[in-house]
Amino acid sequence: MDGPEDRAREDDRVSNDAPGTEIGVVERDFPVSYAIFAMARAHRAIAAARLSALGLYPGQELVLVQLSEGDGVPQKALARALRVSHVTIAKMITRMERSGLVERRASPTDRRLSLVHLLEPGRTLLREVRGTWAALEEATTRDLDPTSRTAFLAAAARVRPALDDAAGEATQPG
Repeated sequence: MDGPEDRAREDDRVSNDAPGTEIGVVERDFPVSYAIFAMARAHRAIAAARLSALGLYPGQELVLVQLSEGDGVPQKALARALRVSHVTIAKMITRMERSGLVERRASPTDRRLSLVHLLEPGRTLLREVRGTWAALEEATTRDLDPTSRTAFLAAAARVRPALDDAAGEATQPG
């Protein structure tokens, strides 16, 4: 039952008939979701490699950039701004504290609040982080003319709230 005809039918399912345009079943059946997945995976891999050269893990650079806008930010506010869980931000900040990039201090007005402060080594690293993200932005959009870039951002702005809603629903019990 695994003869040439069966293989030919299988090949038809994963090809557009033009050489070099083979697509997988997931990409064929779920093109938008797969496009988002593939872009995010590639983007993260490039960012991870470039950030690793700076001694950072993905996501830590976002903390540095966020703190550059205003120091002494509550950990909870950082988690909200970066759209990560409290557990994720806590682990991230702990690792960054060990690296000497940030420190947590108790709020002078509410001792229950932990405020995250950018330290000088973190400030120094910011210039390289911004350069890394600028290079990543350039590599990501190099084949987009201004109109295509605007259209891409508009489409992403429409898709993101739906994904945020779905993510919220996925984490709700029941």
